Amino acid sequence: MTTVASSTAPGIAPALRRLYFVRFGFAIVWALLLFATKSDLGPVSVPLLVLYPLFDAAAAVMDTRSSGATGPARGLQVNVAISLLATVGLAVACASGLPAVLRVWGAWAIVSGLVQLVVGVARRKMGGQWPMILSGGISVFAGASFITSASGANPSLANIAGYAVLGGIFFLVSALRLGRAAKER
Repeated sequence: MTTVASSTAPGIAPALRRLYFVRFGFAIVWALLLFATKSDLGPVSVPLLVLYPLFDAAAAVMDTRSSGATGPARGLQVNVAISLLATVGLAVACASGLPAVLRVWGAWAIVSGLVQLVVGVARRKMGGQWPMILSGGISVFAGASFITSASGANPSLANIAGYAVLGGIFFLVSALRLGRAAKER
């Protein structure tokens, strides 16, 4: 695992900050649209479910490019692969029903949460990464919850939408903290 030296933070932090603001906005709009589907798999929710990990993969690519050789590129590249697999998995799972979707989403949340945790720890000297570290850890527990709820009596997409809102809030807090960390340097 490569750590980001604090001397490189001024160049990387502004790009990460912008990316985190975009991720916050996307997560909130996406969650509102998913909430509006009333927890049904249908013509709106299925594309939304497939879009979220695809957007995550694109964001990881942008993060990798902005971090360059100084960042934890390997973890970000793993995240791209995991998110692309989740995109395909969700497209297939949507045809099998909500329990299958929750299981795939849960597995993706666990693995991508672990990656986010590792990347956040690698970047902790940059500042503004504690929200990312916490978000990664929470994602692991949320993923296990999604898998468990798939076997329940009333599986729902509402928890996934809530998960996206919480993740978006963590991105917002991290973006704000990155701005503050840059001013303190």
